[in-house]
Amino acid sequence: MKITEQIKLPIAQEMELFEEKFREAMSSKVALLNRITHYIVNRKGKQMRPMFVFLTAKMIADGKVNERTYRGASVIELIHTATLVHDDVVDDSNKRRGFFSINALWKNKIAVLVGDYLLSKGLLLSIDHNDFDLLKIISVAVREMSEGELLQIEKARRLDITEAIYYEIIRQKTATLIAACCSLGACSVAPNDHEVVEKMRKFGELIGMAFQIKDDLFDYTDDAIGKPTGIDIKEQKMTLPLIYTLNHCSQKEKSWLINSIKNHNKDKKRVAAVIQFVKDKNGLTYAEQKMLQFQQEALILLQEFPESEYKSALVLMVNYVIERKK
Repeated sequence: MKITEQIKLPIAQEMELFEEKFREAMSSKVALLNRITHYIVNRKGKQMRPMFVFLTAKMIADGKVNERTYRGASVIELIHTATLVHDDVVDDSNKRRGFFSINALWKNKIAVLVGDYLLSKGLLLSIDHNDFDLLKIISVAVREMSEGELLQIEKARRLDITEAIYYEIIRQKTATLIAACCSLGACSVAPNDHEVVEKMRKFGELIGMAFQIKDDLFDYTDDAIGKPTGIDIKEQKMTLPLIYTLNHCSQKEKSWLINSIKNHNKDKKRVAAVIQFVKDKNGLTYAEQKMLQFQQEALILLQEFPESEYKSALVLMVNYVIERKK
């Protein structure tokens, strides 16, 4: 059995019902919109975000969930899907998970409008049911994700990202959404237990940090993943292995590295040389250590909860994040 299927076991019923409710949440009176959202739903990914919502809620509430939990999972998936649709437009990307992206099939204007529609659907789902506590969690996540993207763009132009700024970028860009999933799950079943909600938010944030560093590491390995090796270097993205290397080499080597990334990022031989240099300077080893640190911190937070199949599934999820091959 695949590890993702194993993680889903304690929430199999909830995930099935969630899919129905999610389709419902996406529906519209506009035929074109329904065609596009149908296309999106049929090409869903691993659905890690709703899984975090349900597992967190069930761990905290002795295996119980409620309608608010389903709404929280639907909202987070609507918002996440909206950001992916917009990301593909921004990145001018024609593929998403091996399928054509919305902008590739229906052009940018429609893709942007579909993203806006999904975002508004998500926000209204919370407002219509007076889930203002859930809405606040989501809204903070959306704001942080936008800030993180813009901070990365601002810093990438000058290639002057410090390790501290890098952590801030990935916290906002990636970790904030997983943090929102876990705090939504907790808040849906224990709205007045602010300590537990905050604890689960922190747990999700730590997982998100480890998740992004794992993605950074993929750029330096030949594992069978969705993107070719060296793509981050070609896009001048400053990742942790690269930041560490820039801070631990001579001025001459640093100049060569920066020149390679800025002016020779399309040269396959030069990119391969950069990858090898980062490996030789222990950039990968350092990033792996940091990833494991975030993972361990997340596991320590889980220790405070009583043993259950939901907690065990969350532990599996934490380990899957850093052991996955794509």
